[in-house]
Amino acid sequence: MRFTRLTAVVLLFASLCGSSLAADKVPTPGAATILAGTPQQYASACHADMDQAKSQMAALKAMKAPRDPMQALDGYDEAELVLSNALARSGLAHEVEPAAEMRSAAEKCEQEADALNTDFSLDRGIYDALAGLDRSKLDAETKFYLERTLRDFRRAGVDRDDATRAKIKNLREQLVKTGQEFGNNIRSDVRKIEVDPAALTGLPDDFRAAHKPGPNGKVTLTTDNTDYVPFMTYSTSDKAREEFWKLYRLRGHPKNLAVLSQMLQERYELATLLGYKDWADYITEDKMIGSEKNAADFIEKIATASRARMEHDYQELLERKRQDDPKVTAVYPWQSPYLSEKVRAEKYDFDARTVRPYFQYAKVKQGIMDLSGKMFGITYRRVENAKVWHPDVETYEVYDGDRLLGRIYFDMFPRENKYKHYATFPIANGKRGRALPEAVLVCNFPRPSGDDPGLMEHGDVVTFFHEYGHLLHAIFSGNTRWTGPNLEWDFIEAPSQMLEEWARDPGVLQTFAKQYKTGEPLPIAVAKRMKTADDFGRGLQVRQQMFYAALSLQLYACNPRGLDSTELVAQLQDRYTPFKYVKGTYMQESFGHLDGYSAIYYTYMWSLVIAKDMYTVFRHDGLLSPKAAARYRHAVLEPGGSKPAAVLVTDFLGRPYGFQAYEDWLNGKM
Repeated sequence: MRFTRLTAVVLLFASLCGSSLAADKVPTPGAATILAGTPQQYASACHADMDQAKSQMAALKAMKAPRDPMQALDGYDEAELVLSNALARSGLAHEVEPAAEMRSAAEKCEQEADALNTDFSLDRGIYDALAGLDRSKLDAETKFYLERTLRDFRRAGVDRDDATRAKIKNLREQLVKTGQEFGNNIRSDVRKIEVDPAALTGLPDDFRAAHKPGPNGKVTLTTDNTDYVPFMTYSTSDKAREEFWKLYRLRGHPKNLAVLSQMLQERYELATLLGYKDWADYITEDKMIGSEKNAADFIEKIATASRARMEHDYQELLERKRQDDPKVTAVYPWQSPYLSEKVRAEKYDFDARTVRPYFQYAKVKQGIMDLSGKMFGITYRRVENAKVWHPDVETYEVYDGDRLLGRIYFDMFPRENKYKHYATFPIANGKRGRALPEAVLVCNFPRPSGDDPGLMEHGDVVTFFHEYGHLLHAIFSGNTRWTGPNLEWDFIEAPSQMLEEWARDPGVLQTFAKQYKTGEPLPIAVAKRMKTADDFGRGLQVRQQMFYAALSLQLYACNPRGLDSTELVAQLQDRYTPFKYVKGTYMQESFGHLDGYSAIYYTYMWSLVIAKDMYTVFRHDGLLSPKAAARYRHAVLEPGGSKPAAVLVTDFLGRPYGFQAYEDWLNGKM
């Protein structure tokens, strides 16, 4: 999942005192304090942020012309910091707060702060004040910041007439509520299935020990990934897997069918008001990819490149299934994970269950922190008794020598009404001399308790590394002169996808993958077989991603009035994957990216192309090379959005990025 850097966030202290921070005095991080308070305190802090932002913007407009460019931009940036503070906190609290009253307060704050943000973006007085600044003596970074800011004002509709701006405002405010409803319906809809104990045949011992039969003799499983993924991967019961697979694709149903339609329609109306053909046309314009057509062409390019490998992967699954039943003619989607594991075990001599004891959560977490510390020259210090929103949350401060870089939080285990996937959320983004960045890792890994030592799948470990890449990006990029505009969205997955490679390298794994009872390192031979086996199914995985990307783009690349989203799911699944659509399932209703990412799910594969090319530097210099890591930190991570993403990559590689490394990876040559 992704890290979203809202424009930027100032520290809690500045929000509460209602004044700008002195440039030479950066307070200690602690933005999570508000999430540990009462709903009334939360609302008060939100309103304090909004009042300060209004005051800053009013002061900007009141400055007499000719305005001093740096003074004007500082005032504007401070207002953006404070307002983003409220938005970032609310976005996180909406997903993680245990109490309904706090989630409600966060939702209301998000709505109010987003409405104010819309007001600012449509305020011709603010735009004119910035557009009239003398740019002749601005440094390159400041000039880039101003140009991007003015572009974003125009894209927001600031140059439209009063009636159109009023419609834009109403639609944006409604979209916030619609998106919240869509997410709420996913998060709150945790479904349960009861299966016979025999259905757990094939599951690892620790999983069975943690899932005892209840009074009725049945085992209860939930649609949380900690139950769903292992069961679909290992259970020998095809019937139970089919039932569970279908149940998983009913999350959010039927409520989100109508909510999704409403969200599509609102975004289409907003895009056309702004002068665009549709939402996909609008949302791709300011990304690296540049246009809706380029996004569609990219999806087809990847789909074509992966077709042969997908067909080969599918045929291997079918052949494996025929070993058990020679008469079968097709593989169904609920059989794919199970059969894939069989192929990996029998053809590549690797059984994923055998490595779980080497991936205990606590050891994996410490391993990632030790590894990142060694690579990037940073250290972590645990913050005891930090005020946070739940007892599970751990807090650390990140140091470069004696210099505090920022604060990170780990909220890692499932609970009721919590975000159900894996992501890094901002809670306080940094600005040089003003505020230090704070970010939160929100995951759903197995909780160590009782009979459950908290063992992870290797796929969980890869996910951990991925999200940690976002976390590092958040901390390292939190010291720029200006806090926005943001880095292009279709680049933000590249740093996190590249860090996944460290979770697959046998040498790296030996540094932290230790048998939780004996402390024995994961044998190199086993790690190498795991890496080889991991290559199997790549074609199927890429085509599945292209199905998601095409669905996200096409839902938004038209006038959605009368659109049957379920029919589109069926058509695109049949086109991009070998698995036929199953009637009575509605995966789009729990596809949360349709809100956050909207039309640009292609981002994951676009970023992966870049990530594979950047990784060639580490393959050459060594995965643990401090020299390569330092160059990567300074060229790619630290600049944030102060340069175009393509320039950051060129600065690191010494050349523009290309497609060859990705193609080699796709064809098993990397």
